[in-house]
Amino acid sequence: MQDYLNTKGRIFDIQRFSVHDGPGVRTIVFLKGCVLRCKWCCNPESQNYEIQTMVRNGKTETVGRDVTVNEVMESVLKDRVYYRRSGGGLTLSGGESLCQPEFATALLRAAKDAGLNTAIESTAAAPISTIRQLLPYLDHYLMDIKHMDPNKHKEFTGKENTLMLENAKILAKEAKHLVIRVPVIPTFNDQKEEIAAICKYVSEIMPGGEINLLPYHRLGQDKYEALGRSYLMAHISPPSDEHMNELLKVAEGYGLKAKIGG
Repeated sequence: MQDYLNTKGRIFDIQRFSVHDGPGVRTIVFLKGCVLRCKWCCNPESQNYEIQTMVRNGKTETVGRDVTVNEVMESVLKDRVYYRRSGGGLTLSGGESLCQPEFATALLRAAKDAGLNTAIESTAAAPISTIRQLLPYLDHYLMDIKHMDPNKHKEFTGKENTLMLENAKILAKEAKHLVIRVPVIPTFNDQKEEIAAICKYVSEIMPGGEINLLPYHRLGQDKYEALGRSYLMAHISPPSDEHMNELLKVAEGYGLKAKIGG
């Protein structure tokens, strides 16, 4: 066995048969740990690297387990036939996979060695030298840009966005395929002017590039209670279809390949 297959990391879920987060049928591996604390995060169990417990419906669940790349790939490769038929493969998610760069790189390398398509969902909140470790093994970089204002970004996520925006410039040149994804969050970034500012930036660094607008939802709300935490966005309603279509037109106005959802 090649040494990198013994690389260890910490995950909290493996989701099979996904048709989101990259082309075709995919297996999504969710890594523990994140540098951000987005108020709307639908995977709050991903944020802390530590192994945690959640109490849901009276049952205690352990969140997080340590695995090797080889153990993960045993699960991923069960669906190889579906990847071949659909052009799918492996997607890394979280959390922020760049918090475990050696593990993430080894997972992507193993997937490429097996002939699989690869993708990562990421905020690019890491030094570019860390990100460049992944790029030789990565087909699709699905990168969040949440806001252009560093102060508002920090208010809602815990960190300002200068490093992420600088990395987006580099990834527009160096990634094989970069898709910008914008979670559309009422009270944070759902005004036309805010989406326009993001789209203007994307059109400058990647003319005609792809952008996905992802409408806010409350699907992770119950997890906060299970973790003994307060959900700070409980009073926020998802944006209407009409409003999302208005924002879509804004993005298209900048010459971008825009769509709702990802």
